Amino acid sequence: MKQSLSAHRDFRLFWTGETVSLLGAQVSTLALPLTAIEVLGADDGEVGVLRFVQLAPYLFLALVFGVWVDRVSRRRVMIGANLVRLISVAALPVLYAFGLLTLPALLVLAAVIGLASVMFDVSWMSFVPSIVRDPARYPEATAKLSATSSATDVVGPGAAGLLVSAVGAPIALAVDAVSYLVSVLTLSRIRVPERHASTERRRAVEELREGLRWVFGNPILRALALIGFCCNLSMVSTWTMFLIYGSTDLGLPPAVLGAVFSAASVGGLVGALLSGWVTRRFRVGKVYLVAQSAVLLGPLIIPVAEGSRVVIVAAVTLSFLVTYLGLGVANVVIVSTRQGLTSQRMMGRMTSVFRTLLFGGGALGGLLGGLLSAALGSRSALLVVALVSAAIVPVMARTPIVRLATYPRLGEAVRSPAS
Repeated sequence: MKQSLSAHRDFRLFWTGETVSLLGAQVSTLALPLTAIEVLGADDGEVGVLRFVQLAPYLFLALVFGVWVDRVSRRRVMIGANLVRLISVAALPVLYAFGLLTLPALLVLAAVIGLASVMFDVSWMSFVPSIVRDPARYPEATAKLSATSSATDVVGPGAAGLLVSAVGAPIALAVDAVSYLVSVLTLSRIRVPERHASTERRRAVEELREGLRWVFGNPILRALALIGFCCNLSMVSTWTMFLIYGSTDLGLPPAVLGAVFSAASVGGLVGALLSGWVTRRFRVGKVYLVAQSAVLLGPLIIPVAEGSRVVIVAAVTLSFLVTYLGLGVANVVIVSTRQGLTSQRMMGRMTSVFRTLLFGGGALGGLLGGLLSAALGSRSALLVVALVSAAIVPVMARTPIVRLATYPRLGEAVRSPAS
């Protein structure tokens, strides 16, 4: 019987650093937009722009970084990226303390943080298979990391809301800076040898095209990428619009906003913890269909809620709970399937294509959420996005993913009911 990955030294180091970093990131997720709204007086459109510049680097640079990280040490790239994020996040409370923080400065630093995040994300998702090595253990690694991510989603927003309420949004960002330092230290202690792509130096454009062909030439990877784009656009636009709606229309304090996201994130933790059991008991494709349907249908609950502020907050919490529950299960299925269908040589480029589409959808969702809220009002904008998201479900049901019986492996035929 194989030993649990919890006892694997290098995986444990990576897991610890990533957990602390994710907790810190929860502070920034809440504190950055609240700094813009409450300290700098940003309007709905400007809040949407802030979210866009954080995620826009994924649209334009993830593919390029994917080619690059297949040629270099991914661990060193992650260390460098976290040092950049540490400095950029730490600069915000310093600028605020000296009365120098402005909306343009916030946008620039948010863009730099987003740029470094692209470098880190493309690298770490390609780096984990180098630590684990055995493809049969990819689902275990993914489940552990997803459960941790979901756990920080539960604890983080509530703690972040209390912290922001106690010291103010700009000062609270210092916690995120410290979390990046912890991640740098743990990454520095990892000693696993990395397997890079061939040392042959081909043109970057050729390698970029190869990555695109790898994803879009495989019907399963292509469907995962395109459905993921739609899901992220839906989730981030809904999140952005509720943050505007909750803080301005409902007048909810940061502590309550954080509590809503924490309570809802219990769904993500439960989903990640149950993912292994449900994929062993049911067909992987059916699990994916049900989980992603929850992600796409969850937003419908918010705009139809009527009544007092308490009732609306409860409806929003339920909506996010359903969405995160589906996301917790779906993420494990998606990442494990991607890794199983991709060689080590192509891992960075495959990841970069997915990050471009997934976070690109998030970037456009943040911008769309802000602009729709400004044009229609947050309530009407939430309804529009919810209806469009629901319309994607029948399209998803016709993709080849739903026919998967088990996790596919590179070179294997896809097993379906027909086969």
